[in-house]
Amino acid sequence: MEPLADPAERARSSSFGHPPEGGFAALTPELDVADLDVSLWFWCDLLGFKIAFDRPAARFAYLVRGSAQIMLCQHNSRWLTGALDRPYGRGVNFQIMVDRLDPILAALDAAQWPLFEEPIEAWYRTGPVEGGQREFLVQDPDGYLVRLAESLGQRQLD
Repeated sequence: MEPLADPAERARSSSFGHPPEGGFAALTPELDVADLDVSLWFWCDLLGFKIAFDRPAARFAYLVRGSAQIMLCQHNSRWLTGALDRPYGRGVNFQIMVDRLDPILAALDAAQWPLFEEPIEAWYRTGPVEGGQREFLVQDPDGYLVRLAESLGQRQLD
């Protein structure tokens, strides 16, 4: 299904759901996707996001997982600044903090979805301490690089 072409019509098209509980995040990326249904399967069924609200005729969905928020929109060429060649989003990765990685890893494994980088323990200096996280990277159906991480807490520098 092709999205509505007129921007005003897209914005006012029928919507289902509600704004995110707790309000909208101050920064919410919107990703152009080739096939919204395939992207929703990946983001919701494998990564555990939920649709807060959508506009089906516009081929748009606003997703939430905890305090993480992201928008998906099937190509409509409205804000296209250049050629959109795969993999999309080259040069960026989206870090999403989660309580537990294991259920996500199990869902990806069951779907035989390849990981871009296997889980590792990483420690990043943040001023006088290091913040630790267990993280892995995976590409979504369009090639956007997603880094999922669970906190390991902080430790003092030696």
